[in-house]
Amino acid sequence: MRQFNTLLKKEFLDCSRSFKLIWIPLVFILLGVSDPLTNYYMSDILAAVGNMPEGFEMMFPELKPADLLAASTGQFQLIGLIILVAVFVGSISRERQNGTATLLYVRPISATAIYMSKWVMASVVGMLSALLGYAGSMYYISILYGTVDLTDFIAMLCTYFVWIIFVMALTVALSAAFQTSIALAVAIFALPIGLVIDSIIGGFWHSTPWKLAAYGVGFVAETINMSYYWKTLSITLILTGIFVVVGIFATKQNRQLTKV
Repeated sequence: MRQFNTLLKKEFLDCSRSFKLIWIPLVFILLGVSDPLTNYYMSDILAAVGNMPEGFEMMFPELKPADLLAASTGQFQLIGLIILVAVFVGSISRERQNGTATLLYVRPISATAIYMSKWVMASVVGMLSALLGYAGSMYYISILYGTVDLTDFIAMLCTYFVWIIFVMALTVALSAAFQTSIALAVAIFALPIGLVIDSIIGGFWHSTPWKLAAYGVGFVAETINMSYYWKTLSITLILTGIFVVVGIFATKQNRQLTKV
């Protein structure tokens, strides 16, 4: 536990010095507030742009708070997810490649402490970013469109936290198992592209981790199927545990790949 705490402090300092604790949450905040503001002022934006045919009138659908939260979630799932993966996919492999991991491996530090410290810090950054992103989104939604039930909003937020933890477990495990370039390619295919594939042909199944965020939005939209939700949540937690075990094993096995 002492090793883990020490390494976690190291990861926190690294994230602070590289400003990851600032710019990643800021990106999520911008993503969160963009949809409520853009949709609300779209007619004014089009009028300001001009060059519209005379008599042209565009009808916009009436959006509910749940629709805007779903749109913000979509932004997080695409742009936000790619940023998180790109930032943390080299957390272990990059240290092996540039030789800084030698400072850890020459000491009697367990692979568990190394992997867990990086996974926990990546998850904290991801959850903090999602929290602030949803807070920014909900602030403007409540002003411009109305409010949602607080309990449902918290349930949606906690569900997305589980998704972030799953994503970071997989990302750091890939970093432990492969070189950074390979890990990034696999992570991008498995996560953002996997979400796109699931949205296209996912109607044939109902319980995969890629559906978890959508089920979370179902709380505020009051469209959630709790049977599918609990199955999806269980599968996600089980896979997260598997990725953690694989990541720890890969961290231990790939010590010899560290450059001196």
